[in-house]
Amino acid sequence: MLFSRSVMLRSILVATALALFAAPGAEAETSTSTSTNWSGYVAHRSGVNFRHLSALWTQPTATCTAGDPTYSAVWVGLGGYSLKSQALEQIGTEADCTASGSVVSTAWYELVPAPSRGIRMTVHPGDVMHGMVTVVGHKVTLDLTDRTRHKSFSKTVTDSTLDVTSADWIVEAPSECNGNGTLCQALPLADFGSETFAEAEAETKNAVPSAISSWRWDTTEITLAPGGREYAGYETTGEGESSPSILADSGSSFMLTYSAVTPPPVQEPESPPYEAQRALGGGRLQPGGTRR
Repeated sequence: MLFSRSVMLRSILVATALALFAAPGAEAETSTSTSTNWSGYVAHRSGVNFRHLSALWTQPTATCTAGDPTYSAVWVGLGGYSLKSQALEQIGTEADCTASGSVVSTAWYELVPAPSRGIRMTVHPGDVMHGMVTVVGHKVTLDLTDRTRHKSFSKTVTDSTLDVTSADWIVEAPSECNGNGTLCQALPLADFGSETFAEAEAETKNAVPSAISSWRWDTTEITLAPGGREYAGYETTGEGESSPSILADSGSSFMLTYSAVTPPPVQEPESPPYEAQRALGGGRLQPGGTRR
């Protein structure tokens, strides 16, 4: 019975996604942007503060080959979009490829500027995941549910440094940072194939939950590609691009697609090389955990 329910959930999500992308586009106009490490959609507007967001996604089935490791993270979160942002509250999963060509799937949460923390949850490719972030005052509640395996995680923390000026539905090329997180470098993006966010919604204070394309805020579509905007101070980009589709299902769903790319030659930096600076503090993968 449990196996049948999990198969049904995956089938519904996939079938819904296929039907949605034949539907008309978003209800409102959407601006576009390019980033070195993010791809997906962000809701934001001056004066608008968010208190909650959520979405469904399927844990990617990454295509791995032996050689250099690659990385991909799928998450929902609040904050981090503004160039002035100093914080980001997020929860999600990661699909990484090791140097031997094996796939490693993990779950994590992170309250930037603090490092990410792993979640003790077994996640497999194809699992249907549901993530939520809720902020009330200085309390942040992060929820992650594996609807295929019927496992859940919930964590409430109090933090004085929070950002609720944007709602984010993102596939990211994780970055490796030095020990104190002051210097980060985007890593090669894993070939995750395609990824669909469904039933995505956000909520501001004293308002009903609304789709990504709601008139209550502005919406930005972000493509991950070399030479784009750097989020949270992350530098450069690794191999791999990710492009989002138009919004569908009245603005609550979209698909992201991976494409391979060879990055341009790296110019000689004026400051000490990243690897040399990283050695001073000890590297860490952000988000997601320990670099393999």
